Amino acid sequence: MFSQKGKLQGFILDDKKNPVNDVNITIQGLTSQTNAKGFYSIAIPSNEKVAVVFSHISFKKATLILMVTPNEVVDFNLVLSEKEEQMGEVFVNANNKKSVQGILTIEPATLKNIPGANPGIENVLKSLAGVNSNNELSSQYAVRGGNYDENLVYVNEVEVYRPFLIRSGQQEGLSFTNTDLIQNVDFSAGGFQSKYGDKLSSVLDITYRKPTQFGATVEASFLGGSASLDLVSKDKRWTAITGVRYRNNSLLVNSQETQTNYTPSFVDVQTAINFQASSKWQWSFLGNISQNKYNYEPLTRQTNFGTIDNPQALLIFYEGQERDQYQTFFGAIKTTFKASDVSTYKFVGAVFHTLEKEHFDILAEYRLAEIDTNIGSETLGDVSFSRGIGSQLNHARNDLDALIANAEFKGIHDWKNNLVEWGVKYTRESIRDRISEWEVIDSAGFTLNPPRFLPKKDEPYTIYNGPLAPYQDVRAINFNTINRFSGYLQWSRKANLGTSLVWYNLGVRMHSWQVLGGAVSDDQQFTFSPRAQFTIKPNTKANLLFRLSGGMYHQPPSYRELRDSEGVVQPNVKAQQSVHLVLGNDYSFNLWSRPFKLVTELYYKSLSDVNTYTIDNVRIRYQANNDAKAYAQGIDVRWNGEFVPGTESWISFGYLKTEENSNGKGFIARPTDQRLKFAMLFQDYMPNIPSVKLYLNLVYNTGLPGGSPSYADPYLYQSRLRDYRRADVGFSKLLVDRSNSRQYGKWANSFQELAIGVEVFNIFNNQNAITNTWVRDVYTKNQYGIPNYMTTRVFNIKLNARF
Repeated sequence: MFSQKGKLQGFILDDKKNPVNDVNITIQGLTSQTNAKGFYSIAIPSNEKVAVVFSHISFKKATLILMVTPNEVVDFNLVLSEKEEQMGEVFVNANNKKSVQGILTIEPATLKNIPGANPGIENVLKSLAGVNSNNELSSQYAVRGGNYDENLVYVNEVEVYRPFLIRSGQQEGLSFTNTDLIQNVDFSAGGFQSKYGDKLSSVLDITYRKPTQFGATVEASFLGGSASLDLVSKDKRWTAITGVRYRNNSLLVNSQETQTNYTPSFVDVQTAINFQASSKWQWSFLGNISQNKYNYEPLTRQTNFGTIDNPQALLIFYEGQERDQYQTFFGAIKTTFKASDVSTYKFVGAVFHTLEKEHFDILAEYRLAEIDTNIGSETLGDVSFSRGIGSQLNHARNDLDALIANAEFKGIHDWKNNLVEWGVKYTRESIRDRISEWEVIDSAGFTLNPPRFLPKKDEPYTIYNGPLAPYQDVRAINFNTINRFSGYLQWSRKANLGTSLVWYNLGVRMHSWQVLGGAVSDDQQFTFSPRAQFTIKPNTKANLLFRLSGGMYHQPPSYRELRDSEGVVQPNVKAQQSVHLVLGNDYSFNLWSRPFKLVTELYYKSLSDVNTYTIDNVRIRYQANNDAKAYAQGIDVRWNGEFVPGTESWISFGYLKTEENSNGKGFIARPTDQRLKFAMLFQDYMPNIPSVKLYLNLVYNTGLPGGSPSYADPYLYQSRLRDYRRADVGFSKLLVDRSNSRQYGKWANSFQELAIGVEVFNIFNNQNAITNTWVRDVYTKNQYGIPNYMTTRVFNIKLNARF
C-alpha cells in the first residue's frame, strides 16, 4: 500500500516533429528510454516532488519537476532543443478533471516564487482576471463584484475563518494558509458545486502535503521568516508536517506617507498529522495557533492633492497610539473510512476560537493648506497659507471572543462513471462582543455634531444651544449564539454524447439557522439552493472544452453581517441570494512548440436581498437591512503556458460591472466595482545560466469607488480612486541544487537546495490609494476626500534553503 506509484508517459520529438529514440529518462536512479516512435513510460514515486531528466547525446538536457498522486498517469510530451537547455517546474494536468469542473489548479512552487508585499496564495490569486484588490498589505480579495466576506477557504476539507475586528491591511500579518505545507491549490471564481459551502463568490480549496521522507525548509528575509519540518515514522504509518512563521511589516509600513513608530509581531504555528490506521481507515489532525500584536503610534503625515492650478496639502500631527491583539486557536480532526471500492465516508470535526482586542486613542490635528507654486521661489512646494484647521479624536475599546464549532459527516459513492456525494453539517457560533468607539471632530474651534442633529442655517455665526454629541458613536454589547444545520447532495457523471465527451453535475444545498441570545430571538430561517454544471469536449482537431454552470447561491448571514452600522445585532437579516450563470471555454494549443491554454469565462449574477455595506480599508460595515438589489456581469480571460521553455506564466484580463439599487433610488456602483483588470505573472531564467531566475508580478486595476463620508448619502459621492498600478519583481540565484548531477563542495552537502534572491516591490514607485480620508472645513462647509496612499518602492533580500 505504501509503495504505490504513479506513471509518466508520452512522446519525445525534435524541432521538426520527428520522434527521437534512445532518449534517457532518469528519475531518482531509475532509467527508461524512448523507442523508435519516441514513446516512453516510467514509474514515479507518488506524493513526492521529483526531478525527471531527459538527456540525449544530440540534444540539450531537459528537466521536469512534478508531483503525482498514487496510481495517477501523467501524459507529458516533450520537444527537445538543440540550442538551449530546458528546465523548471511545468504545470502538468493529466486528465483535465479540474478544468472540466471549472476549477483552476495553481502549482505550489508558483506560490513560493512570485514576489509580492504579502506573498502566498492570495498574492497569486490577485493576478487572476476575476480577483481584485488594491491593497498589497492585505490577504483579502474580492471576486467578481463580491466582498471579502463572500469567499470560502478550505484547508484539508475544513473551512477556515479570518478575524472579525481587523480594519486595516497592515494589521493582518499572516493569512491562515502556510505555503510551505501546500500540495494542491484549487480555485473557483463562481458557479461552483453544491458540496462547497454557503458563500456567494468563490472557493479556495487547499490540501496540505503528506510527507514521504524527512525534510526541512528555512526562509529568511527582511520581512520575517519561516521554517517547516517533515517527519515520517519508520513504518510510514505516521506522518507529520509542521510550519512556523514570523512576519514583520515594518519595512513596508515605514514606506508610507504617515510617519510612525510601528512595532508589529505576527507569529503562527501550524501542524498537520496523518495516521494510516489500516488499509481502509485514515486519521488526520490539523492545528493552528497564531498571535498578531499590532502596536501603532502615528507621528506626522503630509499628503499633497488637488490640481496643477490649485495644489493643496493636508498636514497632520498625531498624538496617542493604537494597541491591537488578535489570538486564534484552531483544531480539526478528520477521519476517512473506505468501506469498499465504491463507497468512502468521512467525518470532520473542527473548533475555531478567536480572542480579539482593538484599543486606541489617537488625536489628529490637521491643517488644510495651499502650496507655493511660484517657480523660482525659495519656498517652492512648501505650505504658503492654511485655509482650514481642525482636529479629530478617535477612541475605541472593542473586544470580541468568538467560538465556532462544527461537525460534518460526508459520503462518496463512485461506480460506473457515476459519482454521488452527500454531506450533513452542524455549526454552533458563540459570540461575545463589546463595541465602544467614537469620534469627536473639531474644525476651527467648532465641535461638529453628526448630521442627525440639524444645525441652524446661520451657524457658526450664531450660538448653538443644543446637546453636543460625538460625530460618530457606536456602543453595543452583544452576546449571541447562532445554530446552523446544512447539507448537500450532488450527482456527477461522465459519458459520451455522439463522438464527444460530456460531464455533468446536478446538486442541491440546504441551510437552516437561528440567532439567539440577549434580547434578540429570530425564527428559524431556511434556504434551498439548486446548482448544475455541464461540460462538453467535442471530438475535433482543436482541443476545445465548453462549460456551462449556474444555479442559486445563498449566503446566510454571519455575525459580522448581522451587526448593523450602530453595532446592534439584527436577528431577522435574510440570506443574500444570487443567481449565477457562467459560460466558459478552454482552448489548449501548441505555440512555438510549447503548450498553451486560453481560458475564457462570461458570467452574470443577479442578486437580491442584498445587505449593503461600506468598506474602510479592509473593514466592512453592513447596514443589516436587505434593502437592495444588485447585479454583476463581466468577462475573464487568462492565457497561460510556457512563454519561456520549462516555466509557466500567464496573462489575465477582466472586465467587471457591478451595481446596486438601494430602496429603489436607482443603480450606483458597488464598493467593489473594479471595471478593468490586467495582470501578468511571468517567470524566466538565463539560458546560459539557468540557475539565475526572474519572477515578475504585474497588476493594473481601474479605480474603485472612493466611498463617502460618515452619515452621507453614497448616491451623492460617486467619485473614484486613482487606478491601481503595481509591479513587483524578484531575482533568484540557485546556489545548490542536488536534483541534478552537478557536484558541489563539502559546504553544500547539507542542502538539497539553496537559493538567495532580491525582491523589489512597487518597482515603478506608483502612488496607489486604498481609501479616502474625509476632512471637513466648518467655514466653507466643504468635505475633502484625501487619498490614503499605500506603500512606495521597497527592497527586500530573501534566503531559501531546503534540507
